[in-house]
Amino acid sequence: MVDWRETISVITNDGRNIVGILKGFDQATNIILDESHERVYSTKEGVQQLVLGLYIIRGDNISVVGELDEELDANLDLSKLRAHPLKPVIH
Repeated sequence: MVDWRETISVITNDGRNIVGILKGFDQATNIILDESHERVYSTKEGVQQLVLGLYIIRGDNISVVGELDEELDANLDLSKLRAHPLKPVIH
Protein backbone atom coordinates (compact mmCIF):
# COMPACT_ATOMS: atom_id res chain seq x y z
CA MET A 1 0.00 0.00 0.00
CA VAL A 2 1.28 3.43 -0.93
CA ASP A 3 1.41 5.97 1.91
CA TRP A 4 0.39 9.41 0.66
CA ARG A 5 -1.80 12.07 2.18
CA GLU A 6 -3.50 13.79 -0.74
CA THR A 7 -6.80 15.43 0.15
CA ILE A 8 -9.27 15.10 -2.71
CA SER A 9 -12.79 16.18 -3.52
CA VAL A 10 -15.11 13.73 -5.25
CA ILE A 11 -18.36 14.67 -6.98
CA THR A 12 -20.63 11.66 -7.33
CA ASN A 13 -23.23 10.97 -10.01
CA ASP A 14 -26.00 11.79 -7.53
CA GLY A 15 -24.51 15.26 -6.87
CA ARG A 16 -22.79 14.62 -3.54
CA ASN A 17 -19.46 16.34 -2.71
CA ILE A 18 -17.24 14.12 -0.57
CA VAL A 19 -13.87 15.34 0.70
CA GLY A 20 -11.24 13.11 2.30
CA ILE A 21 -7.72 11.74 2.27
CA LEU A 22 -7.08 9.36 -0.63
CA LYS A 23 -6.00 5.99 0.77
CA GLY A 24 -6.31 3.84 -2.32
CA PHE A 25 -7.98 3.10 -5.63
CA ASP A 26 -8.16 0.29 -8.16
CA GLN A 27 -8.48 -0.26 -11.92
CA ALA A 28 -12.27 0.26 -11.71
CA THR A 29 -11.69 3.69 -10.09
CA ASN A 30 -13.17 2.55 -6.78
CA ILE A 31 -11.79 5.01 -4.22
CA ILE A 32 -11.02 4.62 -0.51
CA LEU A 33 -11.11 7.86 1.50
CA ASP A 34 -10.10 8.33 5.14
CA GLU A 35 -11.20 11.15 7.46
CA SER A 36 -13.90 11.96 4.93
CA HIS A 37 -16.92 14.20 5.14
CA GLU A 38 -19.76 15.17 2.84
CA ARG A 39 -20.33 18.84 2.13
CA VAL A 40 -24.02 19.63 1.83
CA TYR A 41 -24.74 22.95 0.11
CA SER A 42 -27.80 25.13 0.64
CA THR A 43 -29.00 28.53 -0.55
CA LYS A 44 -30.48 29.28 2.89
CA GLU A 45 -27.69 28.33 5.31
CA GLY A 46 -23.96 27.62 5.29
CA VAL A 47 -22.36 24.40 4.14
CA GLN A 48 -23.02 21.46 6.45
CA GLN A 49 -20.23 18.92 6.84
CA LEU A 50 -21.42 15.41 7.62
CA VAL A 51 -18.66 13.19 9.03
CA LEU A 52 -18.28 9.90 7.14
CA GLY A 53 -14.89 8.63 8.37
CA LEU A 54 -13.40 5.78 6.33
CA TYR A 55 -15.46 5.67 3.14
CA ILE A 56 -15.48 3.71 -0.11
CA ILE A 57 -16.94 5.16 -3.32
CA ARG A 58 -17.66 2.84 -6.23
CA GLY A 59 -16.00 3.90 -9.46
CA ASP A 60 -19.24 3.78 -11.44
CA ASN A 61 -20.70 6.42 -9.09
CA ILE A 62 -17.89 8.97 -9.59
CA SER A 63 -18.28 11.98 -11.90
CA VAL A 64 -15.27 14.14 -10.97
CA VAL A 65 -12.16 13.71 -8.79
CA GLY A 66 -9.85 16.60 -7.99
CA GLU A 67 -7.01 17.43 -5.64
CA LEU A 68 -8.05 19.89 -2.95
CA ASP A 69 -5.83 22.90 -2.22
CA GLU A 70 -5.75 22.53 1.56
CA GLU A 71 -4.44 26.05 2.20
CA LEU A 72 -7.14 27.65 0.07
CA ASP A 73 -9.80 25.36 1.57
CA ALA A 74 -8.72 26.24 5.13
CA ASN A 75 -9.28 29.94 4.36
CA LEU A 76 -12.90 29.41 3.25
CA ASP A 77 -15.63 30.27 5.74
CA LEU A 78 -18.05 27.47 4.86
CA SER A 79 -20.64 28.81 7.33
CA LYS A 80 -21.10 31.87 5.09
CA LEU A 81 -20.96 30.07 1.75
CA ARG A 82 -24.31 29.65 -0.06
CA ALA A 83 -24.86 27.55 -3.15
CA HIS A 84 -27.46 25.43 -4.87
CA PRO A 85 -27.00 21.69 -4.34
CA LEU A 86 -25.63 19.89 -7.41
CA LYS A 87 -28.14 18.04 -9.52
CA PRO A 88 -27.62 14.35 -10.33
CA VAL A 89 -25.81 13.43 -13.54
CA ILE A 90 -28.23 12.10 -16.16
CA HIS A 91 -26.81 9.58 -18.63
